[in-house]
Amino acid sequence: MIIKELNGKKPVFGKNCFIAENAAIIGDVICGDDCSIWYSAVIRGDVHSIRIGNKVNIQDGAVIHATYKKHSTTIGNNVSIAHNAIVHGCTINDNVLIGMGSIVMDGCVVESNSIIAAGAVVTKGTIVESGTIYAGTPAKKIKDIDANLLSGEVDRIADAYLKYSSWYK
Repeated sequence: MIIKELNGKKPVFGKNCFIAENAAIIGDVICGDDCSIWYSAVIRGDVHSIRIGNKVNIQDGAVIHATYKKHSTTIGNNVSIAHNAIVHGCTINDNVLIGMGSIVMDGCVVESNSIIAAGAVVTKGTIVESGTIYAGTPAKKIKDIDANLLSGEVDRIADAYLKYSSWYK
């Protein structure tokens, strides 16, 4: 794994975190407890800060970055960022699933209890309302989330990745 200090800022990790051997975490990154950062994931806090809450999984090939002197990246608690997603200079609140291959751009806010569908492109400055699913390019609201979908997808995936990471420790 690459955990690199840059410009006097070194990544900080909470308790019980798993970091894959080829993940790269650089610079101004603070990560909470019970997180997992998977194979080939990149979290690059070189141009602005990146803050990650508790029980967050950043899956294989995902990229977390920010915008120079303009947009930091903040990720809440109980968040899954799926394979090959890009999260860039935005805010992801609690209990969110960012689907495989999706992109969330600068200045976006994904409110709590939401899902960004696989392959979606959430364009600059979009506000994703709490309790919704956004899909497409550009991403638009396609429906509201019911309690079963929230627990069946968002919570299930976050819990599963906590379990999977325990296998690697």
